[in-house]
Amino acid sequence: MKPQDILAAKSSLWIFGYGSLVWKPDFQYKRSEVGHIRGYKRRFWHGDNFHRGNDELPGRVVTLIPEHDASTWGVAFEVTGAQVEEALNYLDVREGKCGGYVTRMVEFHPKGHEQPSVSALLYIATADNPLYLGPAPPEEIGAHIAVCQGKTGHNLEYLLRLAAFMRCSCPHVEDQHLFSVEAAALSVVSYMLALE
Repeated sequence: MKPQDILAAKSSLWIFGYGSLVWKPDFQYKRSEVGHIRGYKRRFWHGDNFHRGNDELPGRVVTLIPEHDASTWGVAFEVTGAQVEEALNYLDVREGKCGGYVTRMVEFHPKGHEQPSVSALLYIATADNPLYLGPAPPEEIGAHIAVCQGKTGHNLEYLLRLAAFMRCSCPHVEDQHLFSVEAAALSVVSYMLALE
């Protein structure tokens, strides 16, 4: 079932982004909030043969893996009125280009304690997705990301922008997987530059 069918009656909707949406939503929205969801961990376990890779060498992008004690930080965007359908149509194409995702409704907790939590829609690539690459050591993931490129740009840019978002917007959060992959990728890039 498509998100549009589930949410047809809604005049307002929150959409949670935990990957490239945090810096590049590319849809109109009323407002955005930094915050987190619980019960999921972010991992570079999904392949991308369009935006950040190709058929021969798919890039690695993030998806969410259920884990009871985990939390994932990102940005939630509130869309209202006509923005709801426009955003969902756009995201169906955007996420569909890198393998297709399933949708879930989750509780989003804005940063700080002034605002109540809200229900938010998110997109998740699952293990039965044909482009799902699965787990690997951070060193292997980082080395992979360092050499991939797609129609939207270098896979490394995606990784560095996500790490920069976390350091700037969530400086109190230690995202060990993200920062380990970043360190590994930068090590590979440094090595490659030294060989030139």
